[in-house]
Amino acid sequence: MKLLRVGPAGAERPALLDGEGALRDLSSIVPDVDGALFGDASVLDRVRAAVGARILPRLDPVGLRVGPPVARIGKIVCVGLNYHGHVAELGARTPAEPALFLKAPDTVVGPDDTVLIPPGSRKTDWEAELAVVLGRTARRLETDEDALACVAGYTISNDVSERAYQLERGGQWDKGKNCETFNPLGPWLVTADEVPDPQALAIRTRVNGEPVQDSSTADQIFTVVHLVRYISQFMTLYPGDVINTGTPAGVALGRPEPKPYLRSGDLVELEIEGLGGQRQQFKDG
Repeated sequence: MKLLRVGPAGAERPALLDGEGALRDLSSIVPDVDGALFGDASVLDRVRAAVGARILPRLDPVGLRVGPPVARIGKIVCVGLNYHGHVAELGARTPAEPALFLKAPDTVVGPDDTVLIPPGSRKTDWEAELAVVLGRTARRLETDEDALACVAGYTISNDVSERAYQLERGGQWDKGKNCETFNPLGPWLVTADEVPDPQALAIRTRVNGEPVQDSSTADQIFTVVHLVRYISQFMTLYPGDVINTGTPAGVALGRPEPKPYLRSGDLVELEIEGLGGQRQQFKDG
């Protein structure tokens, strides 16, 4: 299933994209697309039954905003330096273990919402990422099979970063990762049963129409199942939590000088195979 949320910011309704590409209203079946939905197999079964019975009302997508596909996210765990190509472009060492940091849930906006460049920013950067959404509580998981069973589905994240804040202002990376609007998410959550191999997805980014990232999740250093299992050793993951699994090569930080950091008016477009696409205009905030 492709689950999403549509409507004005803060007043989204749950919806579903059916097999014919039609947008369907889920609000008569579930109150929202969130951890409570992912964690209750009986509710998901009711959604699937409603789809099969073709009883869900159709929504007109014209002029309808698409919001983040997950509501009330508890935490966003991010992974740095998780693609061989990205490590190479930065001249960094391949990490022996995943490098983790957190991003605040209030950075999340819809996939096509405007992204605000912080006042005085000189180094705002793009990062297309495969995002994993948890469907079960994950606590000190022992096997990859256990980890995979905890995945509700997948979506796209743009882990927008301000590199001067991140790398030049001391302390940890969080300063450059948690600015307002710095985590566009969506458009859909594709349930795990429709993604047979999360390590075989093409991932691409364009800036003002120019291709800048063109890779595959096959280039990840640590796989999705490894990350879920690994992270669960250090913190408990709950239904609705999100893992941003890292970005491939092609970010502005990895380019020769003068690095093409984002400026007001720039357009960033991201896509991951089978998961849809995002389109954000960047404006001074």
